[in-house]
Amino acid sequence: MEFPRRMVALPWHATARLSLPLFAALVALAPEVAQSAPPPGHPSPGAAMQLIRPGAEHSSAQRRTGVALDSIDANEYTYIEVDEAGKSYWIATARMKIMRGDMVQFEDGVTMDQFYSKLLKRTFQSVMFVDNVSTTPAGKQP
Repeated sequence: MEFPRRMVALPWHATARLSLPLFAALVALAPEVAQSAPPPGHPSPGAAMQLIRPGAEHSSAQRRTGVALDSIDANEYTYIEVDEAGKSYWIATARMKIMRGDMVQFEDGVTMDQFYSKLLKRTFQSVMFVDNVSTTPAGKQP
């Protein structure tokens, strides 16, 4: 003969007390994650510069100015399509806020041809990885 099983329902606060030590233990054992690390498949601008041009100095880089045509945010990076004197190309930099029409200024970086972004699932014909981009909002340009 089989007896019916009784289910015992614990109050929600008892369940929370049981899971809190487990949660604390998991957090303590979790490895630290670097916030500034680029996503997989994306080199940092400085690392890309050293890999492609060992010993290259930033001081010899050319200062460029253009207008932002489009932008795509991907984790820690912002990809910006720039129009410079009628020629458009993509640059990538640390994530930043930018609007279409903003004027952008940056120094030459490392250009990677046929760059495939795993995160965006997209191949860029070429992307220039740059360290810093300064912007002037559209309408406030001299």
